[in-house]
Amino acid sequence: MSVSVSMRHSIKVLLALAVTGVLCAIYVRTHPLVFNESFAGHAHCIAGTGLSLLTYAEDNGGRFPFNTNGYGDALLLLTNEMANFWAGFTGPGYDGKVFAEAARTGRHIPEDACGRVYVQGLSRTNDPEIALLFDKLPTPGGDHCGGLARLRAPLVREVWIVGGGTKVIRETDWPEFARRQVQLLIKAGMPQKEAEGLYATQSK
Repeated sequence: MSVSVSMRHSIKVLLALAVTGVLCAIYVRTHPLVFNESFAGHAHCIAGTGLSLLTYAEDNGGRFPFNTNGYGDALLLLTNEMANFWAGFTGPGYDGKVFAEAARTGRHIPEDACGRVYVQGLSRTNDPEIALLFDKLPTPGGDHCGGLARLRAPLVREVWIVGGGTKVIRETDWPEFARRQVQLLIKAGMPQKEAEGLYATQSK
């Protein structure tokens, strides 16, 4: 029995849909920074953490949180201000559960588990243009770019500065931004090696 024209057409459509589905699945899996948790919303809103840092400083003589065990543990000092918004402590592509676990158990938070670098040892009296908190990973449009816009957005990192407010730095401009930030930190009294270490190549 010969296959009808309409049936052949249906088979072609189904095959095309199947191939498209496979290609889409491959694209999603090979572009995790596009289709991460920020795709659907501001999962890692840096402004929440930044405002909490300012609140903490106001309550502590202008000093931002500090912990000798590293900046992961220092960020955990913002628990009251952040109201358990754990994902806000970290950046796109990272899981805030490490902070939730540490808050519950008192466990140490290693810096390599943090999705953002927090620069310790600063206060409100430092240069307002110094980056206080910044994304480790560049992502399409950053956390504040959601949905299909991420498909065409340039790679950026979100930054919160000492003076308050967010900056969005394109990855192409990041080396110059990092160089300038290292200079500002050295001027503020941070040892050069420590300042440069904060801006060493970040990867998950």
